[in-house]
Amino acid sequence: MAQNIYDTPDFFAGYSRLARSVYGLDGAPEWPSIRALLPDLPGKRVVDLGCGFGWFARWARRQGAAHVLGLDLSENMIGRARAETRDGGIDYVIADLETLQLEEAAFDFAYSSLALHYIEDFGRLVAVVHRALVAGAHFVFTIEHPIFMAPARPGWAVGADGRRTWPVDGYAVEGPRVTDWLAEGVVKQHRRLGTTLNALIAAGFAIRHVEEWSPAPAQLAAQPALADEVERPMMLLVSAQR
Repeated sequence: MAQNIYDTPDFFAGYSRLARSVYGLDGAPEWPSIRALLPDLPGKRVVDLGCGFGWFARWARRQGAAHVLGLDLSENMIGRARAETRDGGIDYVIADLETLQLEEAAFDFAYSSLALHYIEDFGRLVAVVHRALVAGAHFVFTIEHPIFMAPARPGWAVGADGRRTWPVDGYAVEGPRVTDWLAEGVVKQHRRLGTTLNALIAAGFAIRHVEEWSPAPAQLAAQPALADEVERPMMLLVSAQR
């Protein structure tokens, strides 16, 4: 079973204060780049893996999706999503993605935002998603970039030119990494970039787009705190097709 850190009171309280939790998709600086990868949704059956507060599920319905199944391990997340949704075309279900089973060819699109880096058996999950999608369907997801997750020591290093550089430790050593983010002892699964992409290929997906996201100049001007994301990529955006 995946670590259910989101049902820890301190973690959930901190997460609820993040801009992406307060403002939804518009509070996520990577959203414009994600949106550019999405297929047309009218009439689509959608599964959202790690749906959180349900922001994407509700957005997908506004774009014409026929039905959205939102899955999340956290009772807190599912409870908030249900409380903020008044739409019979969306179902929210508590589910552990580590052991998830989905009906074959039940969906026309699969989506996940910043959830799959918690999954230990990524290869198993993408195989389940592949079977659950109809031929030609897309799977779009974001995860923490492995360069961002790789450091074992906190903090920045300073190069000879005075610029900050991110100290990547043990990049080739895959497996759990324990970090302190909003709470102590948060476990994430570090995988090399190649491991993530090859798992998709092994499951039968074709890779359509890979983006090591960084903010655009206009975003930097509006949000100077995003400057760190120019120094090393924080997020990986992937579009794959069955």
